[in-house]
Amino acid sequence: MLNPKTSEATPQNPTMDAALADLTAAKDKWARTSTPERIALLGEIKDRLLPLSKDWAETAARMKGIPEDSPLVGEEWISGPYTVMSACNGLLQTLSQMDGKTFLNSLKKRETASGQTAVQVLPHSIWDHLLLSGVSAEVWMEKGVTSQNLAQNTAQAYDAPASERVGKVALVLGAGNIAAIAPLDVLQKLFNDHCVTILKMNPVNEYLADFLSDALKPLIDFGALRIVKGGADVGGYLCDHPDIDEIHITGSGASHDMIVWGRGEEGARNKAANTPKLTKPITSELGAVCPTIVVPGPWTAADLKFQAENIATQKMHNSGFNCVACQMLILPKSWDKRQSLLDTIQKIIGSMDPRQPYYPGAADRLSKFEATADNVVRFDRGPVPACLVGTDTSSSDSTYRMEEVFAPAMTTHEIAQSDPEAYLRAAIKFANESLYGTLGSNIIIHPKTIKQIGKKRFDEIIADFHYGTIAINTWSGLGFLTPACPWGAFPGHTLQDVQSGIGFAHNTYMFDAAERVIVQAPWRPFPRNLLSGGMTLLPKPPWFVTNKKQHKVGMLLTRFQHRPSILKLPRIFLNALLG
Repeated sequence: MLNPKTSEATPQNPTMDAALADLTAAKDKWARTSTPERIALLGEIKDRLLPLSKDWAETAARMKGIPEDSPLVGEEWISGPYTVMSACNGLLQTLSQMDGKTFLNSLKKRETASGQTAVQVLPHSIWDHLLLSGVSAEVWMEKGVTSQNLAQNTAQAYDAPASERVGKVALVLGAGNIAAIAPLDVLQKLFNDHCVTILKMNPVNEYLADFLSDALKPLIDFGALRIVKGGADVGGYLCDHPDIDEIHITGSGASHDMIVWGRGEEGARNKAANTPKLTKPITSELGAVCPTIVVPGPWTAADLKFQAENIATQKMHNSGFNCVACQMLILPKSWDKRQSLLDTIQKIIGSMDPRQPYYPGAADRLSKFEATADNVVRFDRGPVPACLVGTDTSSSDSTYRMEEVFAPAMTTHEIAQSDPEAYLRAAIKFANESLYGTLGSNIIIHPKTIKQIGKKRFDEIIADFHYGTIAINTWSGLGFLTPACPWGAFPGHTLQDVQSGIGFAHNTYMFDAAERVIVQAPWRPFPRNLLSGGMTLLPKPPWFVTNKKQHKVGMLLTRFQHRPSILKLPRIFLNALLG
């Protein structure tokens, strides 16, 4: 309507106003809920999530163009209901042992070569040892955090008595690519930060709203959550609304800057003057040009094929629309297996079930990449657009070092050093200094090469790698799929230079001073690892794009997370071995 005094439009959105009024009325009540009440709500969410998980996963797969009978449907199980169920379990465990923060007592701790405290969050239970045999995740704390003061740097939001907590209203701007992102961000705001939350769905996957409204109904009924739809206009309205106390966004740096600084010339002026338009706290997860470093070593032909599947997964999971998709594949220039590895990756990508690049703008991004990147090679995928692979050289401009290509495309970069340690140090230096963002990175390295470098020296080298999640012989996306791990950029970004974002999400152990996560997986899968003395039981990982049973394993793992039982293990193991 028009304001007669100013003749300017006064924006109004009664639906959003009503939702925020409900949340504002309930914010102190939610902040002061007891731990037993929160445990009961999480149990209800798990029970509601299970019966709708199949329809959720299959709907998401259909909307992304995955063939109905494709094993790739498993991606939607594992990065959707399974991960949300896992987050509920993690929060349940933490809350059930919140008195005295005794949940920290059973976590293994060590001091790294850099003098930091590392806390092992995976494996933790007997089920972890069985289902993810050989997979580990450590959270490295900021310097100054020790085993002795870890409790003082964990779950600080729960230190004050519940009766003294003051509620806040948080806005979560949901991501459009991975189904679990929005609900995990909501759970983090509600349970880690005590904030009632309004979730604005991304238009790309707002078809998930009904599933989330059903699964999270206990929180909606309490008055602690509202789920709304809409475009950028609705997002802007909510960001500016006086009832919103803080914001979390998963998306692009451009979207973040528009919220913080404003649009167009106004935004540029505000950013240059460091005068944010936004006066509310904002946290963010914004993607990056994520590197995968291939370290030369004594790889066998079978190793090469398995690690090619690993790299193909890093690029092509979710059709390439991941904030931690491999964007820069760093290779040893003089390694005799370099071209064989690339040829095998090409063959694997070409043999995948075809699916269209579903995310809006992908065709334009692919066209631009093909026209502007150097020496582009097309990894043909039959009836769907090829995966494009360019080359980064000293004569290349810096575009694809600084610009994430949110599509099936990546760039290769070669490092001349042949000594493995010198090569790895040079590759890390290149990634730290030349690539945009710090969200996730991957190192693929033979165990004998680590032994050659030395475990302590390898630890020191990793300490110099400034990424929020570092994956060794796996994909950093595994850190996302493990909600116990804090998920976000390496600390240090600012509103003016936000890159991969500010703050951590997920984090079901509620660490307040995390610096990074290190995830690691076996070099060889079971049973081939037995020939080289390996003792782990993990076959081809279910998140691999080449796993022929990932749709079955994803469903079975989700059901297992709902109610773990030894009786459910045989079917999981059988399908895992057949994958």
